[in-house]
Amino acid sequence: MRVGLRVEAVATTGIYCRAECSAQPHPHKVSWYSSSVAAEAAGYRPCLRCRPERRAGSLADLDVPAPVAAALLAITDGFLDDHDEEALATRVGYSGRQLRRLFEAHVGATPATIARSRRAHFARRLIDDTDLPFDAIARAAGLGGPRQLHRAITTTFKFTPTELRSKRRRGERAGLDGGLELLVPYVAPFNFQAFAEHQASRAIPGVEAVNSGAYTRSISVCGYAGIAKVSDARDSQHVRLRLHLPTYDSIIDDVARCRILLGTDADPTDAAAVLGDDPIVGPLICAAPGLRVPRSWDRFETAVRIVVGQQISLAGASTMCGRIVARLGTPIDAGGEMSDEGGAPVTHLFPSATAIADAGVVALAGLGFTQRRIDTIVGLSQAVANGDIDLRSAEPIDDAVARLCELAGIGPWSAHLIAMRVLGHDDAFPAGDLGLRRNVAHLVGHDVSARELEALAQRWRPYRAWAAQHIWHAGNGGASRAAAWSPDPAISAESAVSARSAISNPTDRSST
Repeated sequence: MRVGLRVEAVATTGIYCRAECSAQPHPHKVSWYSSSVAAEAAGYRPCLRCRPERRAGSLADLDVPAPVAAALLAITDGFLDDHDEEALATRVGYSGRQLRRLFEAHVGATPATIARSRRAHFARRLIDDTDLPFDAIARAAGLGGPRQLHRAITTTFKFTPTELRSKRRRGERAGLDGGLELLVPYVAPFNFQAFAEHQASRAIPGVEAVNSGAYTRSISVCGYAGIAKVSDARDSQHVRLRLHLPTYDSIIDDVARCRILLGTDADPTDAAAVLGDDPIVGPLICAAPGLRVPRSWDRFETAVRIVVGQQISLAGASTMCGRIVARLGTPIDAGGEMSDEGGAPVTHLFPSATAIADAGVVALAGLGFTQRRIDTIVGLSQAVANGDIDLRSAEPIDDAVARLCELAGIGPWSAHLIAMRVLGHDDAFPAGDLGLRRNVAHLVGHDVSARELEALAQRWRPYRAWAAQHIWHAGNGGASRAAAWSPDPAISAESAVSARSAISNPTDRSST
């Protein structure tokens, strides 16, 4: 667990703060908690000066058992909005009592407390950042109505919604023209431009677009189609999320999906601490310290995008996915705010796993796929639809890859990319990727096979996904990344010698 994300609670005031808050309480009156949720469970309310509850990553990277990690992931995905703690416990293989005990020991709060805190903090953001009426805020945060909103807010913050709105700082709220606009915090540094470049080359026509540095996509909330647009807030603290929706019910889940896709809660310094001294990856990290591993907004959509991309170019894969969308996707109104202003229109929702599974192989005929690829896409869709494959699984990387490879047409390359982008594994590494091999060969000065790259990558554990992302990023950079991509001869020679040593002796991890 990252100590820097702990909070300090002051017994005499009943308030908890960030460690770097300017307030200076007496040390004997301070208690430390692992997260804001744990402090709130102990009866403390967040400081109005340093706003510790708004810090990105407050529950990220907790050192917890796998079932607790899986439960936290489910809570983040809104599982407890429609189920109780017993159902959550059953999902991760525990009794309700056992799961609560584990949560209290490792997180400092029960699953229900975390879910309530999540809804209350999201409602607080809407109170601060918008002029939405309180009944709309209650629905948006997954609360039943104004009465439940009042109870959740006063319990967590010790102020009523009206009092909090009156306390908000001038200039803090965002405007509502052209949609509901929110500021999503991130763990700095964060390279939004790198994210936009990554998505631009992989955007699915009709579903996603990247124009003028902003990422736009179709979304579905409570059965309603809408548009989400993400851009850099340029304040070194937030990305700007604009939502165009006919209803704001439960948009808390889409804010969570935005954070997952961009990796806003991940701390790049964790990977840098392991990889920074590596002669191959280290210079790339220094050149792009805010780079993240992009994940997914729609897990199934990303998995299909990866399968379609087997053995074809990025542009070809985007075109083929666009054909699937045009045939099986759900059309949405592409006029006005339902399109990417000044750029490619967003016209469809990506089809669900059930939709593709029910349509079957016949529906994908005539789109340019081989029969084998059609069978793989439909097989993956059926496995996800019937629950054989859980794209929210928190199982270990080796187990996840093995399970995915049981599906016909999915090998290690696809499985590791799905583990990286969809399941969020930091140590996934598609060693057979042609781009990785070509870029590493450029850095070390000689050709590298998939087997040799797999051996070399052992030194980058447990952040092989981050190493891969930096290698891809540098290789696609052009002049702006020339310093990292073309190091001086001495560094190149050291990298080549180090790489050959690692390939000949895979157990050597001395550089980390």
